[in-house]
Amino acid sequence: MKIEGRNSVLELLKTEKTVDKILMQKGAEKSAGRIFAMARERNIRVQFADMKALDRESETGRHQGVIAYVSEYEYADLDELLAPKDGPRFVIVCDGVEDVHNLGSILRVAECTGADGVIIPKNKSAQVTGAAVRISEGAANHIRVARVPGVNFAVDKLKESGYWVYGLEADGEDIFESDLTGDIALVVGGENSGIAPLTRKKCDKILSLPLYGKVNSLNASVALGAAAYEAVRQRR
Repeated sequence: MKIEGRNSVLELLKTEKTVDKILMQKGAEKSAGRIFAMARERNIRVQFADMKALDRESETGRHQGVIAYVSEYEYADLDELLAPKDGPRFVIVCDGVEDVHNLGSILRVAECTGADGVIIPKNKSAQVTGAAVRISEGAANHIRVARVPGVNFAVDKLKESGYWVYGLEADGEDIFESDLTGDIALVVGGENSGIAPLTRKKCDKILSLPLYGKVNSLNASVALGAAAYEAVRQRR
């Protein structure tokens, strides 16, 4: 897998993940000096090339002169992600989020709000690719992602483990009047269809953000960000 962009590669080097090599634009030792120094400290091979070579290697077209090569993303085990801990647990469930840009943004929200992890289905969903890592600005390097056979399977496991499962939709109860202080899971639906009907039925409650403008919906990752920070506010 290729991790592209300076922020994403820098965050990658802060982890213990194995990096096979880094391809860097010639002359970037100064402008990307911190990346170069950290790579040398970890004995990671740095190969220099001209911009055309990086453009050919790039999968996103936004490499910023740095591409890291790593093994395929290692997904977390669901049971480990849901393990008991000190303090309330908090996970995010993606139901049919197929846009890699939305998934990358969701991973960034999850990491920034201190979520324990993100759950995605194996099918009909964006996966954690190099593009998702770049869009997350490297947050994907620090957040656990569990991949499950299906969202309903995950919801059942969450409820068995003591979580309250809340779906985020436009026609639910006011999120600002809801208690988000315990073990919770926030389910965010796909870009076009939202949360699947059966998954919606399995949720303990459907929550909504108030909308005061003329547009009747928010982008999935934007809605999740507002909802997740409401949970953060209540837990402070």
